[in-house]
This record gives sequence, structure tokens and C-alpha cells, in this order.
Amino acid sequence: MSRLLRASILLLLLASCGGGGRFSAPRDLDDACAILRERPEYYSAMKRTERRWGVPVPVQMATIHQESKFIGNARTPHRFALGIIPMGRQSTAYGYSQALDGTWEEYQKETGNRRARRDRIDDATDFMGWYMHGSEQRLGISKWDARSQYLAYHEGRTGFANGSYNAKSWLLDVSARVQSRAETYAAQLSACGRG
Repeated sequence: MSRLLRASILLLLLASCGGGGRFSAPRDLDDACAILRERPEYYSAMKRTERRWGVPVPVQMATIHQESKFIGNARTPHRFALGIIPMGRQSTAYGYSQALDGTWEEYQKETGNRRARRDRIDDATDFMGWYMHGSEQRLGISKWDARSQYLAYHEGRTGFANGSYNAKSWLLDVSARVQSRAETYAAQLSACGRG
């Protein structure tokens, strides 16, 4: 076997094994500074979003943690009929931000960012900034209020305005955890000079 052929096979094997790395989660999801040290592109993307839309980095991080655990190609689980027949996914949510198809298309249209992809961190954080900015404008939710921003993000702005989350105790618990994580991330980022 020629050297060129062996090298080509080795390269193909390495590419097929290592291609998913950009979608995997950082190692320590409880430490904001460790996340940003491991993935500096996250910090760059989130700072751009903070400058453009005014959404603080810790709020973005806490929301992404809840939505996808920083997994770039995260999807909702499959639904099954009778426990065995696949019926498709629970929703069209995809990527870091778990944006739904329709909301993502609205974002692309309003921002003119037609090439945006939900599995790219810079596009996902820009989407979140756009959405949370709109929630502040339409609903008066502070961009520092991770709990309420998350409820509007999860339920949609109409659902939030109607208080649909009040009938979902599990969601109120989740939104409280998002708020707590945003506060923890903010303290950690301040301690490592990124606050």
C-alpha cells in the first residue's frame, strides 16, 4: 500500500472520528470561567451579543445551559406511539439556543441574517439577544432578569403575557434555576476578570 493511500485512509478515519467535537459540551458546565477558557469563541460570541442587544453574558450562558447544555446540535427527544413506533421529534427546537423553526425564520428575516445557523454559537447567541431584546421592548422584562426572560423564551411572548407558566410548577422551578445559575455565572465571571 502506498504512503499516499495510507495517509489518505488515516486522514479519513481521523476526520470521521473527530468531526463532532465542535458540537460537544464543555467539560465543566458549573464553572463559567472554565467554559470560556475551554471555548474562547463562546465568550467572543456572547460579548458581541451583549454589545449589540444588551443581554448580559451570564444570562445568555444560563439560558444556553438550560436549553442545550452547550451542545451545538442538540435536539428534542423523539416521540413514540405505543412506546415503540417513532413519531418524530417533540418539537423543531435545535441547536445551542433550541430555537424553533418558525422563530428562527422570523429572526433571520428581521435581522437579514439568512445564513445564520442554530448550531453556530455566534448565530445562536445573536438569536437569543434578538429574542430577549424583543421581550424587553414588548413585555418590559429587564435583560438582567434571567427568570422572566427564560419564561418568555420558553412560553413565547404571548404565553408569558397570558401567564401560561403559572400552571406549570415544573417550569417555575426551571426558571428559578436559570436565575440562580445566571447569578452564579455572573459572580464567577467577575472573579476571573470577565464580568
